[in-house]
Amino acid sequence: MIRSRSARVAFMVVLWANGVALAGSVKSGPQVGEKVPGPFPPLNVTGPDAGKKSCQYCKNGARPVAVIFARQFTPAVAQLVKKIDAATAANKERSLGSYVVVCSDAAGLEQQLQGIAKLMQIQNTVLTIYKPGGPERYGLSPEADVTVLLYHHLTVKANHAFKADELNGAATDAILAYLTKMLADN
Repeated sequence: MIRSRSARVAFMVVLWANGVALAGSVKSGPQVGEKVPGPFPPLNVTGPDAGKKSCQYCKNGARPVAVIFARQFTPAVAQLVKKIDAATAANKERSLGSYVVVCSDAAGLEQQLQGIAKLMQIQNTVLTIYKPGGPERYGLSPEADVTVLLYHHLTVKANHAFKADELNGAATDAILAYLTKMLADN
């Protein structure tokens, strides 16, 4: 068993470099090598356009981007978002953008996400809300509770999709390893 965090990350990078995907058991959203399907107007809960519908895809353009589509903002999603937020802050010189799309129409979700952002001090990753199922052109699987796309120049570099309870610490580490690799390659 691999015990240290750095050893796990190094192991995952080696697996990735050899073409082994470390993701959940479901296929969701555009796949590696495909173009990101395009604009959609979520309600921005945080960020400069908070309270308005505006397109994060459009705002980020061809920059490197990490986007998380989630059916719910679970503790596992919150931990992933916190780490993506830290990576976004650490990679400002590379113009890394990041946003979360919570695909739900649950009552009080906007206030809940505002509270979570404040409590967790999420400052660099924009939290948004979109209708259940997500943007149609993105082809998010109904089986996927979380779909993470890492893209650059509007082309998907990594796709990780997870059923309920599959997103865990090792999966989060794998996503961050892919993100590091994507930033190093560009």
